[in-house]
Amino acid sequence: MSNQLKVIISRLMILMCLIGVSGCASPPKTLDPSISGPQMIVNPETIRLGVAKVLDTKIFFEGSGFKAKDSIYIELLGPKQAKLVVAEALIQPDGTFKAEVSKLAKITEILRADASFEIDKKYREFVIITQPPIPKGIYTAKVICMSSNLTAETKLTIKGPSMVDRTKDLLGRILGKIRFKKAN
Repeated sequence: MSNQLKVIISRLMILMCLIGVSGCASPPKTLDPSISGPQMIVNPETIRLGVAKVLDTKIFFEGSGFKAKDSIYIELLGPKQAKLVVAEALIQPDGTFKAEVSKLAKITEILRADASFEIDKKYREFVIITQPPIPKGIYTAKVICMSSNLTAETKLTIKGPSMVDRTKDLLGRILGKIRFKKAN
């Protein structure tokens, strides 16, 4: 990589850090202790579809009011009949759960991409984009219990990538962490 390209990349990274630090985020949502029945929340309540942004964002669902030792999965239902399973968890003895969306689910379900790696002098992972990600819009996140009929829902807003997200993705392409391949 040329020195000029390294300078440009470092300046862009500094700019993105400054923008990221100055950005405002709403406080995380919490479960309502006054509700005794099933409930679920998602943090954050809004995500953007930039490849790097999705991969760097910790997305987790929390719930309470469920039967202990049951297992659950989280399904997203959204625009254009989108339906995807993004997380699973076991219900704890106190009736709660916490389910984080895994890196693989982010890649294959939300981004609709593939993951691969190469080993030359070191191990390098990368994302292969073959099609557009899930449609932006408001999704209903629904918890499905495996042994009982208890359920709960919450909303998750999916927005398109911001200019900063597009810049991060451009850097990811330059560095070989994001690759594009036409679908067959």
